[in-house]
Amino acid sequence: MDYQALLEQIHDQLRPVIGQGQVANYIPELAGVSPQHFGMAVVQLDGTVHAVGDARVPFSIQSISKLFTLVMALQCEGDALWQRVGREPSGNPFNSLVQLERESGIPRNPFINAGALVLADVLCTRYAVPETAVVDLTRKLAGHEDIHYNRRVAKSERDTAHRNAAMAYFIKSFGNLRNPVPQVLDAYCRHCAIEMNCVDLARAVTLLAHHGVLPRTGERLLSLGAAKRINALMLTCGTYDAAGDFAFSVGLPAKSGVGGGIVALVPGECGVCVWSPGLAPSGNSLAGSLALEHFTTLTGRSIF
Repeated sequence: MDYQALLEQIHDQLRPVIGQGQVANYIPELAGVSPQHFGMAVVQLDGTVHAVGDARVPFSIQSISKLFTLVMALQCEGDALWQRVGREPSGNPFNSLVQLERESGIPRNPFINAGALVLADVLCTRYAVPETAVVDLTRKLAGHEDIHYNRRVAKSERDTAHRNAAMAYFIKSFGNLRNPVPQVLDAYCRHCAIEMNCVDLARAVTLLAHHGVLPRTGERLLSLGAAKRINALMLTCGTYDAAGDFAFSVGLPAKSGVGGGIVALVPGECGVCVWSPGLAPSGNSLAGSLALEHFTTLTGRSIF
């Protein structure tokens, strides 16, 4: 497969669409990001990199960070984690509170905000500085030391985290947060403010494409079963309440973020990342979703 030619073809096809959609202006620091950016990268398991456009421009990974905090929470807790967070699609927006009361403070899945707050709580218990631990993991997965969280973005999110605070206190009222809510919120907002580029992220998810083994080093970081479960959750829950449509049109395990990034993987073959900040109403990158649909259509690499 000539991935470089494929990425260039996708970029050319999507030029009329790039810039459409709405940037995440409810986070003040992200409101000024140009919607005209577009980058896409494929990293194969042998380390070969193919990239196009703004694929090496860092951006705010936002909810893609939930993928990394899930990896770490599973490393810490194993299957006991599933007593505190579910594994079902929510069918509601990522920042919805409506199911928490009905379901006794157990979030539907780890990829909605409520679920990610529980993951942050797990990491607050296990690590003195959880945001540093998450950054260290992203550096290891990406093979790139120059990864940090953006303090301005983190403060911007923390200053406007009223709905997340409401969720966190509500979850705590059911006994499903063990640490002080402000500490959990600080960690959560700093995780979301990590900045990476498409090449970094595509390389990072080769861990899951390679069934829990880091291809670059041969180190097993996740059991085969844990990797399988994370990939399943990415497919069913990773793209907010549009996960069904995304599976229908793209057909790959994926995780999106409101910074405009989407990571995806082809099991046994490669990691993929696309970034375009203009969002569809679902919170997923508009051009990014179309790029991944083109990718699986042109390559036949859907898991279905």
